[in-house]
Amino acid sequence: MAKTILVIDDSASLRQVVKMALTGAGYSVIEAGDGQAALALLDGRTINMAICDINMPVMNGIEFVKAAKKIAAYKFLPILMLTTESQEEKKEQGKAAGAKAWMVKPFSPTQLVNAVSKLCV
Repeated sequence: MAKTILVIDDSASLRQVVKMALTGAGYSVIEAGDGQAALALLDGRTINMAICDINMPVMNGIEFVKAAKKIAAYKFLPILMLTTESQEEKKEQGKAAGAKAWMVKPFSPTQLVNAVSKLCV
């Protein structure tokens, strides 16, 4: 069965690019437009990994990571931050919240699939 990846970004076009890359590599993808919508999807279903933007309305990526890690079933969910942010301070905030990896936009689909294959267990 395909591994499921939750893609969280307020840009529908970016979610589409990520989805095409991942489904092309054999993954199943579910999407959310912000952290709060993504949290609603953490309802007990099997999610193998999340890819999350930082700058989003309603609930940003760092807030999402902190909230997701408080849910027992998703405490060990690997989360890749996919963002335009490259400052060390933001990376430290992401790591402190529980993010496993960081990728800066723009990215190549190959880079993304390689990162996902390493993190998605």
